[in-house]
Amino acid sequence: MLSCRKCLTPKLSMMFKNIPIGKYGKYVPYIQTLLDIIIIAVVFVSLLSCNDYTIVAEGGHHVWRVILAVGVVAVVVGRGCLSVHQRRMMRVERLVGMALLASLSSTILYAAMMMFTGYAGIKIGFFSLLFFLQAGLLLSVWLVSLALLKWIRRHGRNTRNVVIIGTGHAAVRLTQLLVGEQGYGMKVLGYFDNRIPSDFSGNFIGTIDRLEGFIKENDVHEIFYAASIDNDTLINKVIHLADQHFCKLYFTPLISPKLKYSFYMFNLNSTIPVIAVHQTPLRSVANRAIKRIFDILFSGFVLLLSPLVLIPIAIAIKISSPGPVFFKQLRTGYLGKDFYCYKFRTMRVSKDADTRQATKNDDRKTRLGNILRHTSIDELPQFWNVFKGDMSVVGPRPHMLAHTEEYRKLIDQYMVRHLVKPGITGWAQIQGFRGATDELWQMERRVDNDVWYIEHWSLSLDLKIIVRTVTNAIRGEENAY
Repeated sequence: MLSCRKCLTPKLSMMFKNIPIGKYGKYVPYIQTLLDIIIIAVVFVSLLSCNDYTIVAEGGHHVWRVILAVGVVAVVVGRGCLSVHQRRMMRVERLVGMALLASLSSTILYAAMMMFTGYAGIKIGFFSLLFFLQAGLLLSVWLVSLALLKWIRRHGRNTRNVVIIGTGHAAVRLTQLLVGEQGYGMKVLGYFDNRIPSDFSGNFIGTIDRLEGFIKENDVHEIFYAASIDNDTLINKVIHLADQHFCKLYFTPLISPKLKYSFYMFNLNSTIPVIAVHQTPLRSVANRAIKRIFDILFSGFVLLLSPLVLIPIAIAIKISSPGPVFFKQLRTGYLGKDFYCYKFRTMRVSKDADTRQATKNDDRKTRLGNILRHTSIDELPQFWNVFKGDMSVVGPRPHMLAHTEEYRKLIDQYMVRHLVKPGITGWAQIQGFRGATDELWQMERRVDNDVWYIEHWSLSLDLKIIVRTVTNAIRGEENAY
């Protein structure tokens, strides 16, 4: 088998080498989008053709309804799918989120179109099945396409020739990204800079005066400007060269590597480029809507089933120690607003509950409370917080008000964790950062993980965190006390 694979790989490489991918590459996103639309339409029509879901009315089969629905979905959802395929590279987590969004959008549009055309005979089960089938098929096709594209680019096809202006730290970091991720298909040909470096290890070609000749001779597709932007004459010259030779030009801001914050750029009013701190996907209304819908559905499902667990636990708590069944405490929430967070009471009633953090051998814990905390069952009432909108299923854990006031003065990015709703579980928790924080570095690492989650949020990441949380709870976590 191994020898066959060795024989096959060169043959496949030669086959792709002979395909003029560069010539026809611009059509690939449109072909992929057409395939997405076909998948969405075929799934819809196939389900309708099943015996239980055939569209039948007094006037007979209303094919025009199906055609109208498919047409509307193709136009609206197709534009979103095209934006996915026109990007040079997408992460798997992003693809999962986009597939779910495309499927959700098409499902809602189909439901609206069927109601608009006067047909209300399709049950909710039909649209649930439609959503999951579309999402599964779209994601499968996208993942196969992504893997194939990466393979093709690793073998030297569908690549883009790139030159970099600048030889400083920004150019080095840019090169590490472009070369390190071969799936981008970027081939760095060399570097230009009017300041000749003494210890630069890259392929230094020469001063910027040599740029135009090099572009003509080497079929350069893209130029990355990673030098100082205080020379207007030089910048205008580079822009003119890029325009004359149809090269895409990108500017890489010179931000000190000592700054540990993340930055992203956008155009203010489509005219002024602005660099912002902290890229937060949940600033998007669409992303917030997706997360909120998921929270309502997930927490609602848990709350419907919870009486089977809540009632026996409530009785056991009342029997085990005097005091209320539930423990509520003010915690810091979204944008620094306080809210009451609910839990099963796992400790004896005490006056210092709002300031003293639970520890491993805390003498306030009851015997039943130990079990509830170790299995995280004490967190179940927080699904009511999620359903109300105070919390999310996944997010940074909410802290006591006293801890917020203490750590906001000690840790630079501490308050950044409140840019999203707090969660029942989170990225920091599945990385092992839960429980008491005896030393400052422990809280710093927890905050770093919370900020990373905020800047990299996706629905697929939330699902991953939930799965990891459940498996950790089943095994029993060492830091759950």
